[in-house]
Formats: sequence, C-alpha cells, structure tokens
Amino acid sequence: MKYVIGLTGNIGSGKSTVLRMLEQLGAKAIDADNLAHELMRKGTSVSQAIVDAFGDVILNPDGVIDRKRLGSLVFDDREALGRLENIVHPAVDERFREIIQEADEQVIVVEAVKIIESGIYPELSALWLVTCPAEERLRRLLETRGVNEEEVRERLKAQMTEEQQAQLADVVIDNSGTAPETWKQVRREWNKIRRREWSQD
Repeated sequence: MKYVIGLTGNIGSGKSTVLRMLEQLGAKAIDADNLAHELMRKGTSVSQAIVDAFGDVILNPDGVIDRKRLGSLVFDDREALGRLENIVHPAVDERFREIIQEADEQVIVVEAVKIIESGIYPELSALWLVTCPAEERLRRLLETRGVNEEEVRERLKAQMTEEQQAQLADVVIDNSGTAPETWKQVRREWNKIRRREWSQD
C-alpha cells in the first residue's frame, strides 16, 4: 500500500521547502501547481475548456494561456474562480491518481494550497500542514518574489486560516524558525512513517 501525504499551508509558509526535504528522504514529490500547468498547456482538453469558459482574451499571441491574465480575471470573482477550479481540479486529481499508481516509491507527497477542498483529500493517508506566522510569510514573499504587498494580503485573506487547517491536519510542521529546526521535525515524522511500514512488512 502506498502512503500518500497531502502537504498544504498558506502562501509563503514554506510548503515547497518541506516538499523538497521529503523528496530527499525518499518520497515521490508532486507539485499540484505544476500538474495544473502541464494540463493547461496548448492543445489539451483542459486548455480548450478554459478558453471556452473565459474566451480568447486569456491567450498569448502564440495561443498559450496567459496564467497571469487568467488569474487577474478570477482573483476577485468567486463565481469565475469556481468555474476555473471545476475545470482544472478534477483533471489534476485524476493525473495525481495516475502518478500514484505509476510510482515506485512507497511514500508519495502532493503539495497544494487547496488540498483540503480537493477531490483527493479523502484518499490521503495523512494531511501535513506547514505553518508560519502571517507577517513572516509576508516578509519572505516580499523579499524572495518581489510581489505586491496589498495583493499578497488579499490572497492570504482568501485562504483558510492556519487554525482551520490545523483542526484537520495529522501533522503540523512549524517552519517559522531555521532550516535545521524544520528538518528535525520532518525527519521525526518521516521516521514514524518508516517504522509504520517496517511493522507491516
């Protein structure tokens, strides 16, 4: 049996950092956003469905979906965001299931902001939440991505709070400190998984 971890956390919390740590320990790492990007490439059924829903205005001159332009259309429009998610999320979930079946690794980790709201949430072996204080998340985003502060604050407000997510999480990784401190927590939880696997062999 595969052990499937759903890795989530709000923007800037450090999900990708924890994903890379788990990958180094031997897990199969999957970034849901990369899957969505793959499924939205020119010529796919998902790409066509998005164009049908939002029009040619979201396309670059070469016919590829401009993700920033698409994002600006749905950012403040819940109905539009819902339409987009109803197209993309089922396709991402299906591709994720295929990857699980194909993977040689026993532990698979998928990183996604909205994994709790996704169709694969009930299929997870465990939900991991990466936390970090909101102001520290904002500081990191401003320093590393050069994003607009007001836009980031709006995006943070639109996401589930850490407190809401923590009520559902099986594991909480505090990523507010140093990298070695985060590594210590990840290794501890990884060892629990390995002990569980060995006990079932």
